[in-house]
Amino acid sequence: MKSVIVVGAGIWGSSLALRLAETGWQVTLVEQHKPGHVRQASAGETRLLRCAHGDDEWYARLAWEAREGWRRLGERAGEELFLESGMVWFAGRPDGWEHASARVLKNLDIPGEVLDPADGRRFFPDYRGDDLSFLLWEPHAGVLRARRATQVTAGLALAAGVRLVRGRAVPVPGESAVEVDGEVRRADRVVWACGAWLPGLFDVPVAVTKQDTLHFAVPAAWSVPETPAWVDYGASAYGHGDVDGVGMKATSDAEGGPYEPEGGSRVVDASSVEQARGYLRRRFPSLADAPVLFSQVCQYTLTPDAEWIIAEESPGVWLLGGDSGHGFKHAPALAAYVAAILDGERVPEPRFGLGHERAVARGLRTSGDLGVGPASPGFGGRRA
Repeated sequence: MKSVIVVGAGIWGSSLALRLAETGWQVTLVEQHKPGHVRQASAGETRLLRCAHGDDEWYARLAWEAREGWRRLGERAGEELFLESGMVWFAGRPDGWEHASARVLKNLDIPGEVLDPADGRRFFPDYRGDDLSFLLWEPHAGVLRARRATQVTAGLALAAGVRLVRGRAVPVPGESAVEVDGEVRRADRVVWACGAWLPGLFDVPVAVTKQDTLHFAVPAAWSVPETPAWVDYGASAYGHGDVDGVGMKATSDAEGGPYEPEGGSRVVDASSVEQARGYLRRRFPSLADAPVLFSQVCQYTLTPDAEWIIAEESPGVWLLGGDSGHGFKHAPALAAYVAAILDGERVPEPRFGLGHERAVARGLRTSGDLGVGPASPGFGGRRA
């Protein structure tokens, strides 16, 4: 039987462990805390699921596949992990990112509709769209219960025979192995899917940033699924209606400052609150003074081009990361993709490699042209 050690029980690591266990692998999942712990980026209360990715067909297609994967996962767990509320994109320019997204969705036969800005009144109890060129409506997009989905996925993995080992893992140079709290464990493959901890272990073009998430107390009419998710690409703003009484999410996708995931402050910045409230004032005026009901700090792990890392760092040792901002939604489909790579049935796309040039770009995320910093190196290897 083929064996694998997956380091990191976030949504990518847990999804891959589940997939491999169900296809005949002997799987060990290593996690220093617990699946769904609040330090994980995967532990945000919610994440968006959308197929629009500008002019990129690869991610749009994968997201559409992942949507069905989430539905099946919820059925298995007996829980509604994906809320199909739909999503409205607020397009500020007639020929911008949303226009390219609409063209790709049409080419792939993924449902989407271009609407007049005035049609926003159909979706929101209160809305102002006089600064918009059009709306892009994705009826089958929506909201994932992220932290719960991570816990459910890890639970299904354990039920499928995955062995969970609690401890802090470090690489064993030159070997397909990990050292966990002083004990060396070996396997045919090792996959490092440890999120914000990856750049502390390997020399990868990944920056870890602090991301403040705000949820506001709103009237019942602003609940999901009655109210759709929404994204304003040009303003780097996104959110959705109230899910599970946590409040309406309204926050920024622009990168925050550098962040240390293990011990960094989990208190949101006052400037983040004001930024979110300023957007509510502009787009949903009646919510301008809505109180903050819930706040959470997570982190992004960002490559300069927002592409992922799926690469063999050394024989038998694979790195899986750079996922933040648009990675969570893809997890069920991405797990199948990576499992096929580990089985030798396919090779990863060159765009995910350690050796190619990574120019600064944000077109795969919802952050528009904001928050773009200096380019990072495009070549990686193990840290000393």
